[in-house]
Amino acid sequence: MKLLPSLKQLEYLTSLAGTQHFGQASDRCSVTPSTLSAGIRDLEAVLGVTVAERTKRTVLMTPIGIKIAEQAQRLLRDAEDIMEIAAAHREPLTGEIKLGVIPTIGPFLLPKILPDLNASYPALRLYLREEMTAALLTQLRAGEIDLALIALPFDTEDLITRVLFEDEFRFACNSSHPLANQLKIAVNDLSDKPLLLLEEGHCLRGHALDACQIHETYIRTQFEATSLHTLVQMVSAGLGVTLLPRIAIEADILAGTKIKLVSLADKASRQIGLVWRSSSPRLDEFELLAKIFSAR
Repeated sequence: MKLLPSLKQLEYLTSLAGTQHFGQASDRCSVTPSTLSAGIRDLEAVLGVTVAERTKRTVLMTPIGIKIAEQAQRLLRDAEDIMEIAAAHREPLTGEIKLGVIPTIGPFLLPKILPDLNASYPALRLYLREEMTAALLTQLRAGEIDLALIALPFDTEDLITRVLFEDEFRFACNSSHPLANQLKIAVNDLSDKPLLLLEEGHCLRGHALDACQIHETYIRTQFEATSLHTLVQMVSAGLGVTLLPRIAIEADILAGTKIKLVSLADKASRQIGLVWRSSSPRLDEFELLAKIFSAR
């Protein structure tokens, strides 16, 4: 039989290619630097090529090392898929699932879902990663996570997308604001207000603007927030007004603040959805997860 590299050796290689550092790569693989270095040397002996140039301080992947590492990443993903197929055949929602989630959803929705999910599927080990939408979709396509919980609309291209529910926006202002006592507010009423939103990169910013047909010129860019919690405190301090999603409101994000909520006369919302790769071997399980999340 032809001598082939082991999956462990390929894991060492992909970690080294990703970090360009023996210490960091060894930490990622939970081995010592000397063990990882020996594994890379054994791999080079099997392949008959040098995959990395080494000095005392740096690691530089060779061109052939980069190509092999890219193929190795795909092989490792296929090996993981084999284990997932076997686990799913035994029982649905068992084993590991890596779920990516955006910051404007995770803290508000997951605490409501995860306790019941854990009780119903105790053999499921759910690993969470919080990132912006674009970063999550990149990681999803690279096989670094299995599925992502995001807000829509967003260009998901070739990924399978399941809309879970609508997440309506409400107008939020300080209780002393002139609009605080309105029964409803029309979108046009917001055109000249100092609207506060999250900083660039958060898709909630674009969704709020699109839903309410507000132009970027109406945003007070000198007061951009990095999180919804910060945004709420800014509004509570009377620095401006904003639009808040229902899931955050239902999670008591306004507790202890001086904020008054007013309904919008025009329907304005974003959609919460799950996305995953069409090539995943766990399609049925992800459809089941989508149903569970929809019935939150």
